[in-house]
Amino acid sequence: MGGKDNYEIDQIVGDASLEVDPDIRTMAVQSRQFLIRAVSHLAREEGIRQFLDIGTGLPTMQNTHEVAQSIAPESKVVYVDNDPLVLAHARALLNSTTNEGVTTYIDSDYHYPEQIVADARNVLNFDEPIGVMFMGVLGHAKSYDEMLRIVRTVMGEVRPGSYLVLWDGTDDSQAYVTLCENYTNSGGVPYVPRPQAQIRAAFDGLELIEPGFVSITQWRPPTTEVGEAQPISAYGGVARKP
Repeated sequence: MGGKDNYEIDQIVGDASLEVDPDIRTMAVQSRQFLIRAVSHLAREEGIRQFLDIGTGLPTMQNTHEVAQSIAPESKVVYVDNDPLVLAHARALLNSTTNEGVTTYIDSDYHYPEQIVADARNVLNFDEPIGVMFMGVLGHAKSYDEMLRIVRTVMGEVRPGSYLVLWDGTDDSQAYVTLCENYTNSGGVPYVPRPQAQIRAAFDGLELIEPGFVSITQWRPPTTEVGEAQPISAYGGVARKP
């Protein structure tokens, strides 16, 4: 992505990953663009002022709170992660960009969604709509059923009018599947690309907004790119809880 918050070993692994799957750079860049477009839509068009970003990952450019608070300065954003390095960066970088807003983080594993909700209640008002986000992280869930349980537990606690923003890697590309297998074999926490239908199931019971469940490159791309955006092995969408 061209960021500066990384180490030499990260760059070495990144270069090696590109040799296996050249599209991984596109996925990295486009996943951030999807986040920016989705959060911007919720803040600007849907009036969402609270965000629960679960599985934050390392802070980079245009994080959730920066996007939301640039549109609605009073926005409250709670990040969730359990990676010590992520939390160290969070303490230094994830600061509210406005006096009116709130930006904080929870040290927790998304396999314990009940605890996440309990902790988030200390900051967010669950009587008002919340934008819940799982951005490319649920491939780490221990199983398909566990993935659904995590999402449905959190969405079961937020009020109608809340939104789910979710994308994850799919098994459409053998190069990407191989890359994930190599990552697992290196000792990393396994990431399992799933069929599109399994990721789509996370939205069951919710109302997908246009353009529905699509490759993240094709979710409301800039008008200059409409008709040009090619699908990649990363699918998701934005849906409203009725």
